[in-house]
Amino acid sequence: MEEKEKIELLIEGGKASPGPSSTVKLAAHKLNIGNVFKDINEKTKEYADMKVPVKILIDKKTKEYEIVVGTPPVSSLIKKELGIKKAKVETAENTKPITTGEEKEETKEVKKENGETTGNLNMEQCVKIAKMKIDDLLAKDLRAAVKQVVGTCVSMMGITVENKPPKEIIQEINDGKWNDKIK
Repeated sequence: MEEKEKIELLIEGGKASPGPSSTVKLAAHKLNIGNVFKDINEKTKEYADMKVPVKILIDKKTKEYEIVVGTPPVSSLIKKELGIKKAKVETAENTKPITTGEEKEETKEVKKENGETTGNLNMEQCVKIAKMKIDDLLAKDLRAAVKQVVGTCVSMMGITVENKPPKEIIQEINDGKWNDKIK
């Protein structure tokens, strides 16, 4: 039976550096820590400015290691497609109206206009992201994966799809309007 140790990390693409927990585990296997992180950075350089999951699989007997790079979260891929670095994710806290002393309501639209980064995905970009993530999503087919990508846009304040609110696009997907694009 093959004995392998697995070390899981979430790193910024191309900029991994040894941390306290990873250093101890790699040193215990007598691996060259510098070489391991050099290899990780080489394999993740295409994911620059994105967090990416990485697994280091170490054979306990031979001391050889394998680096397995996962795909970034859907929200990171959306931000990369849009060329933005920051997008606000809705929480229960910021979806409720806020009242001031003058009893005026401040809505999430007002917050968005006050400097939050926004963007618009087209359906081709949604399909591209869905194809990248389909193995990681709980989707039975590409159409369901695209709906999950568009659903992620719902929670990212200010992100639209085809210049419409994401919930409207989900309904259009359900109605078959985008069948020609989702292939």
